[in-house]
Amino acid sequence: MSYLEYTVKSVPAGFRKFLFINWPLALLLASVCGIGFLMLYSVAGGSFTPWAEPQIKRFALGMVLMIIVALIPIWLWRNLSGLAYGISLVLLIAVAFIGEERKGSQRWIDLGFIDLQPSELMKITLVMFLAAYYDWLPAKKVSRPFWVLLPVLFVLVPTALVLKQPDLGTSILLLCAGGGLMFLAGVHWAYFAVVSTAAIGLLTAVFQSRDTAWQLLNNYQYKRIDTFLDPAADPLGAGYHITQSKIALGSGGWTGRGFMQGTQSRLNFLPEKHTDFIFTTLAEEFGFIGGISLLGIYALIIMFCVATAVMNKDRFSSLLTLGIALNFFLFFAVNMSMVMGLAPVVGVPLPLVSYGGSAMLVLLLAFGLVQSAHVHRPR
Repeated sequence: MSYLEYTVKSVPAGFRKFLFINWPLALLLASVCGIGFLMLYSVAGGSFTPWAEPQIKRFALGMVLMIIVALIPIWLWRNLSGLAYGISLVLLIAVAFIGEERKGSQRWIDLGFIDLQPSELMKITLVMFLAAYYDWLPAKKVSRPFWVLLPVLFVLVPTALVLKQPDLGTSILLLCAGGGLMFLAGVHWAYFAVVSTAAIGLLTAVFQSRDTAWQLLNNYQYKRIDTFLDPAADPLGAGYHITQSKIALGSGGWTGRGFMQGTQSRLNFLPEKHTDFIFTTLAEEFGFIGGISLLGIYALIIMFCVATAVMNKDRFSSLLTLGIALNFFLFFAVNMSMVMGLAPVVGVPLPLVSYGGSAMLVLLLAFGLVQSAHVHRPR
């Protein structure tokens, strides 16, 4: 028996699980959140209100919830995945009737202590449900048409509900996360080739439908595509956001202007500086080094998740961990691409950095599931 094994076995059973928690992963998550607090403090002009203070409180609550979720056996989360998915689906439907409308989108339900965004919850419960589905499904049936159609419906129903809010960014993330997990579960590549061909056809239809009776997207969504293709065409109107974002990114240089010295954010040229465009504030104040450092922490989080999934012999735990890692990757990849002008602006926040209660709490709960899979893996 090694010294480590002896030490673990000498700890009372009630506290033993704490030693198995992936504390380096928890520290990385806390580091990203800490960067977010600094940026929210900066964009508020050197004040903890109105953004940094509530975000810190949510982080404290989220970390407690993450540890609680981590200590609960993973088999219980497997058994509850169907219920969690069903509740998220009901909440998405409820948004259409009792949801709050802000800036033309109806996405939130006011619970008093927090404005819940059910689409954020669906990002995780969808992954849970699909992981449980493929854990239950025998490997020989994974690529059979009927058993492929079912998870496709599980993905398309919430995607359609989110798209109706409208929230194009989140609906794209749901599609990508669901399709990615199906691929990881072993669905044959030919299905994805068919979907890719259909996607090209749909994209063509989207452009062809513009200004017709059967227009597929809202006018503001077409405007975002136009802005992505040529932001200089309307620099003071539709292209203002991305133009100012690029100015902020470029002005940061290698080392940045310094903490709280960013002119784009301090003089309010930068729109949505505390949510979708917070990365540009970071890049302006800390430069390329600050931006690449945050990207490096994100990469380490993904690596820890992938390593945990590879070492786990439980299929549900492995798929769940990979699915959450994929979701997390899509989050920051889409946001960074958006603010750099590499993708249309679709309103996706930067994970654990942007201001937002639902997004932070749901992400920390998701990493609680990753921790649960790690703590309770067969050893």
